[in-house]
Amino acid sequence: MIRAILLLLLAAPAAAVPLPDLVAGRTLATPGIAGLAVVVADRKGVVRAEALGDAVIGVRPLAVDTPMRVASISKAVVAIGVMRLVEQRQLDLDADVSRWLGWRLRNPAFPDAPVTLRQLLSHTSGIDDAAGYRLPLGKMLRDELPSHWSAAPPGTRFSYANFNYGIVASVMEAATGERFDRLMMRLVLAPLKLDAGYNWSGAGDAAVARAAVLYRRGKDETAIDPAGPWVAQVDDLNGVRPACPVATDGAACDLAAYRPGTNGTLFSPQGGLRISALGLATIGRMLLNDGSVDGVRILRPASVQTLMTPVWREGQGTAGDTYQGEMRCYGPGLQCLSGEAGASDQPVAGARWWGHLGEAYGLLGGLWVDREQGRVLVYLITGTGDDPARAPHRSAFSGVEEAVLQELAATPARR
Repeated sequence: MIRAILLLLLAAPAAAVPLPDLVAGRTLATPGIAGLAVVVADRKGVVRAEALGDAVIGVRPLAVDTPMRVASISKAVVAIGVMRLVEQRQLDLDADVSRWLGWRLRNPAFPDAPVTLRQLLSHTSGIDDAAGYRLPLGKMLRDELPSHWSAAPPGTRFSYANFNYGIVASVMEAATGERFDRLMMRLVLAPLKLDAGYNWSGAGDAAVARAAVLYRRGKDETAIDPAGPWVAQVDDLNGVRPACPVATDGAACDLAAYRPGTNGTLFSPQGGLRISALGLATIGRMLLNDGSVDGVRILRPASVQTLMTPVWREGQGTAGDTYQGEMRCYGPGLQCLSGEAGASDQPVAGARWWGHLGEAYGLLGGLWVDREQGRVLVYLITGTGDDPARAPHRSAFSGVEEAVLQELAATPARR
């Protein structure tokens, strides 16, 4: 059973501004979670960083620099990599992706409708996840596509689908000749000096040794038992790097034979990024600062504006599925919160934030850029003791997420 979760002392790095008054005021201590790491940052740096609970239950505490699998927040980082290639004129958001893949990508029902990166990044391509979204080594993305087309023509409907990002990664690989994991290291993670990687590829041994396990009580999302034991879901590594960073279905892990561009799902672009809350805050600060952070320019301001321009809004133009109310606005890679009073995507009243949610294998997380207040909010929950959907909440976000985000949004601004 998880030990009592106590509020730790502020765990911010030396560059952060200490805010000891927060400990005496509001508190993030929440029973029934495995671990929680939060960061609030502004344009200059971290202003608040705290961690609760364990990275490995009963073994090692969680810290704000503990890396973990951050689920769909990974998509936002992929979009940053795409925009770097767009700036280098290796990709074009509005061109037919067949141009790079070397074969004709088409929904058979709409053979004259090209599919673009902007559509894939914004989930308006007509792709769905009905047949899954991860292909093992040896499979070819081209062969699996027929089972992933929906009835919607490209560009006409928003429908959140992870497989879109497997196609995006394939296009990135085909355009550059580089494997996706290495490409993301070169384009985003290494320039930002982040010890992180997709499926741990590229992350250092120190990051692997600090990895957080993701948990659920019971077994999985279909068998949550609040009275049951915590059960590891992902990354129960014991400090040992996975023998193979991709799924093989029992075959040999022969990545040397892999041809970039043929199966971009391998390194889980949709959700496989391992990174810490502090690392995500660095990415958020880069977006907040129009593409530059700590003297390193990653994107041009125009590229950040492109990422923060809606492709789809509920009720405006293109139809869509709101993902149980959590998604009502989406750009090419970033999710946007509407700011509408009482809307389902409002864990905090008036939130007009850009970023992305993460939810998988017990994790609940988010990276949010609040441009109006000039802040970045990051939270990573490594497991909840009960089904979060049953907790009291006013929005489509879970109750525990609402509580955390409301607390972070109330953090005083730096003076």
